[in-house]
Amino acid sequence: MALIEVGFPGNKRVDANIKGFTVNTDQPISGGGDGGAPSPFDLFLSSIATCAGIYALIFCENKGIDTTGLKLALDVIRNEENGGMDQIDLKLNLPEGFPQKYEKAIINAMNLCTVKKFIANPPEFTTSIQK
Repeated sequence: MALIEVGFPGNKRVDANIKGFTVNTDQPISGGGDGGAPSPFDLFLSSIATCAGIYALIFCENKGIDTTGLKLALDVIRNEENGGMDQIDLKLNLPEGFPQKYEKAIINAMNLCTVKKFIANPPEFTTSIQK
């Protein structure tokens, strides 16, 4: 059995089943979809943000730092010529009272994100027809 199995429930929806969970995707209305779920690319960006976020959260928990007010935002700087992305910008808002001595360390922890590491050193992709 495959790690992820994909189904097509209607219109532009494409759902992925992984480890007992269903991840719903849809295209925006402007792309012919119903806009009923995030697009696959939105989920890709979300995986980067949530991966960095869990590393920040665990860092705080390990140091006994209250996480009330801890927030992470992700923005992209797009390349206007080719429509791609020139930069992914993660900005962490620290909780009140976060010790300054740990600021570099929490950034280093976030940079351990597995998703980010795979983007920096991408695997080979293969596509084939299964008969």
